[in-house]
Amino acid sequence: MSNLFSAFDPSTNIFNISLNWISTFIGMMMIPSMFWLTSSRSVQVWNKINSTLHKELKVLIGNKSPNGKTMLFISMMIMFMMNNFMGLFPYIFTSSSHFMMTFSIALPMWVSFMLFGWINNTKHMFTHLVPLNTPTPLMSFMVLIETISNLIRPGTLTVRMTANMIAGHLLLTLMGNTGSVMSTSLILIILTSQILLLSLESMVALIQAYVFSILSILYSKETY
Repeated sequence: MSNLFSAFDPSTNIFNISLNWISTFIGMMMIPSMFWLTSSRSVQVWNKINSTLHKELKVLIGNKSPNGKTMLFISMMIMFMMNNFMGLFPYIFTSSSHFMMTFSIALPMWVSFMLFGWINNTKHMFTHLVPLNTPTPLMSFMVLIETISNLIRPGTLTVRMTANMIAGHLLLTLMGNTGSVMSTSLILIILTSQILLLSLESMVALIQAYVFSILSILYSKETY
């Protein structure tokens, strides 16, 4: 590695084939077939996960949303969760920690929400620019703040996911690189710390996928 951040650089080639982004599509290969005569346990687990997430997200979205809208956020959550977990394995590039992937999802989704809201519910969108019970002298100032807050939402979604995924991986890399120059007792301490940190990263991988989807739902809810 030329520097600490080169581990997150998707530029490694093997036999002139870029393998870093292949981990993004491995989860699609693991999706069970829905054409079996009898549902397998894996199909039942997927159905249980989808139904549970649908109930949780439907509460946030509300009854005014169109049918099937939860499937968009469920699929996005599962995709991020799989990519985050895949990045915990050795020699697998964490595609969800790269700006190019997270921003390419957050920006089109935010633009579609804004276009839908301003075209179909213009008055409703204007009301969000001025919070309830705002004093009259502060109204113009609040409009400016709310406008800036809306404009930076794709960036905040991207930075939140990328920073949280890189931070834990970078710490694991730093701890792993120091093992060759330490004594046996210190290596055991570092190994125990890495195991605990890896457990924490597993929870972070799930939480960040959930947070990304929940925030996207809350942003979409403001448009109708």
